[in-house]
Amino acid sequence: MNRHEPIFNVQSAVLALLAIMVAVHLVRMGLSEDWDTWFTLAMAFIPARYAGYADQLPGGAIAEVTSFLTHTLVHGDWVHLGLNAAWLVAFGGAVANRVGTVRFLLLFAFCAICGAATFLLFNPGLLAPMVGASGAISGMMGATMRFLFPAIDGGGLAALREDPRSVPLMPLTVALTDRRVVLVTLVFLAANVMAVLGIGTVGLSGIAWEAHIGGYFAGLLFFGFFDAPQTDNSSGRIILH
Repeated sequence: MNRHEPIFNVQSAVLALLAIMVAVHLVRMGLSEDWDTWFTLAMAFIPARYAGYADQLPGGAIAEVTSFLTHTLVHGDWVHLGLNAAWLVAFGGAVANRVGTVRFLLLFAFCAICGAATFLLFNPGLLAPMVGASGAISGMMGATMRFLFPAIDGGGLAALREDPRSVPLMPLTVALTDRRVVLVTLVFLAANVMAVLGIGTVGLSGIAWEAHIGGYFAGLLFFGFFDAPQTDNSSGRIILH
């Protein structure tokens, strides 16, 4: 009997993240302007918190810790949220289907923290808030590079949907020299440089390219620590990598 696989098979963890992001945006819409500003700043990642201004900013000392993650749940507007949602489904869905809920959420958090830390490194003392999940989502893109091309080499992308854990993980040393991974990385970096210059970003401003790059390389370089063990379907053996 033929099975008809769904065109979209989004993992529940991805849907849960999207639901939280939408809920946060809806809550903000119901707040007064002053409370929305306070709430957004309390959730946002603000480098000035780490330059002695934490007590003077919404969220206080607690936000010094929490904002490394909470900034991913707040977005500038519906367009910003929609763009991040699309990329999260595309890349986060592929990662979540491969590694499962817990590993996916841990990787998402790790890439968010690395993205925020990179933003802080390049912008010490900055008072402007950074919001949005694009740093963490860039990490999902970097992680996908480690198994996307092995899937293509193995016969096609269908394996990513049907049996994603059967796709071998590209070793880091191989990934860093694979021409396709290098090309995608260069295009990604070029796109962020263009964003800094204002090319191709009509209607957008303040692109946090630092967080994008920090998140991307966090996913690319460290995905192996979050990847799920592979199963040899012919024998049921677990294959460690």
